[in-house]
Amino acid sequence: MHRFENILFVCDEHSAYELALERVIWLAALNEARVTMVSTIDSGGSNDVSRLFAMIPGLGNSEIGETVIAVHRMKLEDRAQALRNHGIAVETKLLIGTPFIEIIRQVLRHGHDIVIKGAHRAAGRRFLPGADMHLLRKCPCPIWVLNAASEPQAKRILVAVDPDPTDPNRDSLNRMIMELATSLARNDGAKLDVMNVWRLQEEATLRHGLANIPEEDIDRLVAKAQDDSKSRLQDLVAGFSDYDDIMRVLHIKGVAGDVIPEHVTAESIDTIVMGTLTRTGVAGLFIGDTAETILNHVSCSVLTAKAPGFVTPIGAGPAGGLH
Repeated sequence: MHRFENILFVCDEHSAYELALERVIWLAALNEARVTMVSTIDSGGSNDVSRLFAMIPGLGNSEIGETVIAVHRMKLEDRAQALRNHGIAVETKLLIGTPFIEIIRQVLRHGHDIVIKGAHRAAGRRFLPGADMHLLRKCPCPIWVLNAASEPQAKRILVAVDPDPTDPNRDSLNRMIMELATSLARNDGAKLDVMNVWRLQEEATLRHGLANIPEEDIDRLVAKAQDDSKSRLQDLVAGFSDYDDIMRVLHIKGVAGDVIPEHVTAESIDTIVMGTLTRTGVAGLFIGDTAETILNHVSCSVLTAKAPGFVTPIGAGPAGGLH
């Protein structure tokens, strides 16, 4: 985790910012990083604060807006004090607009290298609601969403890898998430599972009677796919042998969107680290929807990173935000 020097901490009212605060303090101290703490006011649609309170007698829309902004600023400054008490340099900023868009614009304008936020608190809702999924899809820098049910320190971490040395972007991404996961596991004294899920594409189709392919030929193809995949995995983890005492390497046949959520539940994983790749020519989407399928079926904390060259569909826009 020695790579983050410009942290954006999203400190919204409905997120578990207290838990995220512990991580921000640790990461900022580790890297001597600067921190920008932001809160957002959703000014879109039915959430427009001026319209919501326009019926209050004796107050105009501008007065209501100023009051709401003042309260948000006060709360933000109060929360920032916890960081300042640890000697961490903190800037506060209030963002007004569609929250995920304004957060991404803040990243683009000011070069933040990680976004940290708490998960939504509301009971009965999915762990990653639409706004958080928008961030995970479209934000160019790593995103760390911390689950309010998790401990301040991780105990069981899973890093999902899919190495391919012939693909420089994929290879670079896998090494990045291994660095993040091993560093986090060592810091927290956690156990780390490194998982690669493999399969022979269209194996079921090849085994269908209509394909008329001898079983022994298909078995050879499956064995080769397994061996090649295992060799790539071994090459990747060989570079992290310093972590052998806390690392378990798992090479599992199956579909990643099924295997990984099942493992998270069965092994009580509290943090998953994973990379995302974009489809060719389509900005802001996960390749094959595998990452999104996984994230829709887990409730642990998640740390995701994009492959080099990712281009967000969100533009930087005009300078915005209120200090």
